[in-house]
Amino acid sequence: MNRRDHTQLLAHLSEEYRRHSPTSAALQERAEKHLVDGGSHSLRLIEPFPPRIAAAKGAHVHDEDGHRILDFWQGHYANILGHNAEIITSVLADAFHERLGLQTGFTERTQIEVAEIVCRQTNADKVRFTTSGALATMYAVLLARAHTGRELVLKVGGGWHGGHPWGLKGVNFFAADGFNRMETLGFPSVVGEQVLVTRFNDPDRLREDFRQFGDRIACFIVEPFMGRGGFIPASSEYLRTARQVTEQYGAVLIFDEVISGFRFRAGDAAALYNVQPDLATYGKVMGGGMPVAAVAGRAALLNQVGRSGGSVVKFSGGTYSGHPASLLAAKTLLAYLVEHEAEVYPRIAALGQSARQTLEAVFAEEGIFARCTGYPNDALPGSSMAMLHFPYDERLALDAPEAVYDPDLCDATLRDQVLQLALLLEDVHVVHGLGALSTAHTEADIETLREACRRAARRIKPYLQ
Repeated sequence: MNRRDHTQLLAHLSEEYRRHSPTSAALQERAEKHLVDGGSHSLRLIEPFPPRIAAAKGAHVHDEDGHRILDFWQGHYANILGHNAEIITSVLADAFHERLGLQTGFTERTQIEVAEIVCRQTNADKVRFTTSGALATMYAVLLARAHTGRELVLKVGGGWHGGHPWGLKGVNFFAADGFNRMETLGFPSVVGEQVLVTRFNDPDRLREDFRQFGDRIACFIVEPFMGRGGFIPASSEYLRTARQVTEQYGAVLIFDEVISGFRFRAGDAAALYNVQPDLATYGKVMGGGMPVAAVAGRAALLNQVGRSGGSVVKFSGGTYSGHPASLLAAKTLLAYLVEHEAEVYPRIAALGQSARQTLEAVFAEEGIFARCTGYPNDALPGSSMAMLHFPYDERLALDAPEAVYDPDLCDATLRDQVLQLALLLEDVHVVHGLGALSTAHTEADIETLREACRRAARRIKPYLQ
């Protein structure tokens, strides 16, 4: 069994980190008195404590200890222009000065304009806005189940679609049953029984799943580019197969583009595959740093929400749905991406390629085998995403979540915990091995990453031998 014990290494790094960031350490103690684990988003609450941020601009954040930290997390991969891009903040500041932006409870022109951009850039008939990717994917599944009158939801093992009943199965890898377990207590057992888990980039398995259950499947929800599941792009064959079998069996095809939407082009990634889903969900990049998400797609599905469809699906909205300041940020960002598409996407794709090659090369130079995912494929012309992995076998193909999350195949602790702490000691912040590049990053930042990784590798290597 290939597994390393990093207990001693993590203890050593944690002690160094406490000395490096004493103010953040003290704030963690204060936070834990009233906040569960010291915060409100588990992934941000790294152990022994996260850096507490005081300011952010472009590619960097500044913490309470005075460190200027090069950041590749970039707002959960949302900030394609970097933190607090002036293009967006100046528009919001002007709006607030004019007493606009917080008039929640009314509708206005901006919502129409954002809807027009989204539908035009994704070839959707209709769109409805909400506030998070999790809500968007939940509503998309609800629409599919209502439309088909079926109960089963098919998803990919390792796919993360947010914290709702149909998203909380098959996210984490377990030795006993792989990606086939409910992630939480509290749901009726029937919920887990209604979610089927298939394998990513395996068209034969997908066909077999539909052969067995096709007349009961309401929808297949899949990411064209897997986020948490490993930064792995779907093959063209896989998505074409998904379109073919869902049409054959009368199921709804949902593309979760919360990460991929507006990340690879000024629109959906689906267009790059020449595959049109029935519904798609968007978030992250499209909000310009503000909480905006959307469900877009065929009118026949979305009209179930409205009066013409009898309002049979209660996707009626929340207090902050269509929030005016958020949609103003979205409008500003999306208009900018559409206008500057030819310069933005090739540039961040080149930075992504440079980052992936740099990570692999520097660890190889230090005698540690590492490989990146996030590389483009025949459909994606370039990629600004990178996730670093530490496979035990150099021949391992990193083409599915099972490969990168099975602890007998890849050292996930080294990637997700050890490397993150080691790089924070160098004032570089990564999540899952790196993250996403923005227009605020430069080649100089890639060189900073190179030297930080070199020093991190030299810290780590003695504990691996």
